[in-house]
Amino acid sequence: MRISIDGDLCIGAGQCALTSPDVFTQDDDGFGTVVPGQDGGGGPLVREAARACPVRAISVEG
Repeated sequence: MRISIDGDLCIGAGQCALTSPDVFTQDDDGFGTVVPGQDGGGGPLVREAARACPVRAISVEG
């Protein structure tokens, strides 16, 4: 599974970090980021976090 966040789209709503905190976090400016080492993993909550993103900035492939 490949997980990425489009930094140009992210508005920092934080739904990803709330839904799947093992995979997503927020940077110092409040924008979503993938936890280092987690960009190729994740579980069912990763897809739920992608669906919860209000601007669809999260991409999950695989």
